Amino acid sequence: METRVTEIRKRDIQNALADYCARYGGQSKASKILDGVSSGTISQMVNGNWENISDEMWRKVASQIGLEADKWNAVETQNYARLMQVLSDAQENTLWMAITGSAGSGKTFACKQYSRDHQNVFYVSCDPDWNKREFFAVLLRKIGKEPSGLTLIQMKQKLVLQMHCLDCPIIILDEADKMSDKVLNSFITLYNDIQYDCSVIMIATEFLFKRFDAGVRYNKQGFNELWSRIGRKCVPLKGVTQEDIVEICRANGVEDPKEIDNIINDCEGDLRRVQRKVHAYLKKQQRG
Repeated sequence: METRVTEIRKRDIQNALADYCARYGGQSKASKILDGVSSGTISQMVNGNWENISDEMWRKVASQIGLEADKWNAVETQNYARLMQVLSDAQENTLWMAITGSAGSGKTFACKQYSRDHQNVFYVSCDPDWNKREFFAVLLRKIGKEPSGLTLIQMKQKLVLQMHCLDCPIIILDEADKMSDKVLNSFITLYNDIQYDCSVIMIATEFLFKRFDAGVRYNKQGFNELWSRIGRKCVPLKGVTQEDIVEICRANGVEDPKEIDNIINDCEGDLRRVQRKVHAYLKKQQRG
């Protein structure tokens, strides 16, 4: 059973939503990006008219604007700092890149945080079931444009036009290794149209490099061209360090050195596992 959304939590979401609307050109444009959230609901949330807004709607908005589901105190891990540096450089210089790191290394959290803190950042979590049309429809909605009634070519043209008009836009494709080959290949022509106007960053596990490597070696259609466009390299993130885990534990209320050692030894370098172990320990402490 889900817990009630507290007033403190609602204020956090309210402030984050107001920032989100400012980044994407207002409440009306934000409503076109957020799935299942009307401009009227956004207006009520931002202006403090909360009487008729359900807890489910609060959670829906929070998840889509990048707020964590609970009060988890994040720290600047080695991978977080590295990603922030790379994303900032890529956006400033309209670079196309692929960045890889192991599961649970904090990639998604860092990318969502970057999208919240910077202008013209369009974060997309990729779905393996998307075809080209569905993929470009998602991209258009992310930039506040409605794809209904448009052909695939028209959607591409509208996306390219919008990228030309924005100041240093960046598209972050999280879990890019899950995209189908046909969707990946669509970036070949897209690169030719927006390479000097927009940065595209693919974020994935090491499997993305393996796909590119195999695609190039076996001369699969489009792979060599796309590999060239991202610089013939996947930038690897380093693993989660013990220092990262220690700082995370302490930031979230675990001070016992023995318990921190247990978490380090049991988490296998996975920050999701660290979070689960910390929560389990804190619940145990509350029960006494």
